[in-house]
Amino acid sequence: MKLSVSRVFLVGEEVARDVFNREEAGELLLSMSNTSQDLPRAVLFDRDGTLIADVPDNRDPAQVSAMPTAQDAVSLARSAGARVGVITNQAGVARGLLTSEDVATVNRRVDELFGTFDVWCVCQHAESDGCECRKPKPGMLLRAAELLGLAPADLAFVGDIGSDVAAGTAAGIRTVLVPTPVTRATEIDSAPVVAASLYEAIDGLFSSDDASQLEVRG
Repeated sequence: MKLSVSRVFLVGEEVARDVFNREEAGELLLSMSNTSQDLPRAVLFDRDGTLIADVPDNRDPAQVSAMPTAQDAVSLARSAGARVGVITNQAGVARGLLTSEDVATVNRRVDELFGTFDVWCVCQHAESDGCECRKPKPGMLLRAAELLGLAPADLAFVGDIGSDVAAGTAAGIRTVLVPTPVTRATEIDSAPVVAASLYEAIDGLFSSDDASQLEVRG
């Protein structure tokens, strides 16, 4: 399977931030043995509206603020032994409203607030570009799994809108919706798993108690 992942930021634990402009990603390493466990080995987070307040096309790190319970949620995932990453659409670059450096500056502020994430994947395409990385397509999630050396079934993904759920589902990753005021009622109704807050989403993912905070739908 070939995926176009041009204009995607990929950042490892000790790798300088860079932009990978490649027409073809090559064969994804998805044939690895399925080492899935009941608990996720990594958690991926949507950025705007999930980790931080959604300020459209934000280029100012001073406007970056954590969503309620978000910092505790990321800390909980780390304390459970999971690696953590961020998956975000930033079409403002394609529309000329942001530069790549603007996005990187805001992302650095996110790392300052939460601690450095193990992986970042950022799509800078516009929806009209028809790329395979922009959510609701699964390209960035699959790339993150590859970078982490994990099968998609070993990951979880948390977001706040329907395109997050669609991307996670298409990637074969456990996905939890944490609604905000901008989340549509139809997106909530169609989500397979819903949590009231980001902390409750992570607590539910790592809970061995059947009475977790997650609302699982049929």
